[in-house]
Amino acid sequence: MTSTDSSQGGNPLQPWELELREEIERLRALLPERINLDPADIERGLAGLVLTLVEFLRQVLERQAIRRMEGGSLSDDEVEQVGLALMRLEQKIGEIAKQFGLDQDDIQLRIGAAS
Repeated sequence: MTSTDSSQGGNPLQPWELELREEIERLRALLPERINLDPADIERGLAGLVLTLVEFLRQVLERQAIRRMEGGSLSDDEVEQVGLALMRLEQKIGEIAKQFGLDQDDIQLRIGAAS
C-alpha cells in the first residue's frame, strides 16, 4: 500500500517524505503542549530551535545533493562546491551551538538514512 498526500493531488509520497512525517510525529509526541518560557534561558532555547531548523535543512540539502550526485546530474566541480558548502555549514552550526552551550544531540533531528 502506497501512502498519498492529498495536498499534492494524491501523488505517492517519497520514502524520505514518509520518514520525515514519522519523525515529525515522533517529535510532536515528545514536545510539551505548552512551553514554559524562562527569561534566563530564552536565548539558549531560541538558538536551539533555530539551529535545529538549520541543521534539518542542511540534512535535506545533503540528501538532495547525494541523490543528484548518484544520478549523475552534478559535475565534479559542483560536487566539490556542494560538499564544501555543506561542510562549512555544518561547522558553523557547531560553532554557534557551542556558543550557546548546546551539543549535537540538542540540535539533531533524525530523519532516517540516506536512500
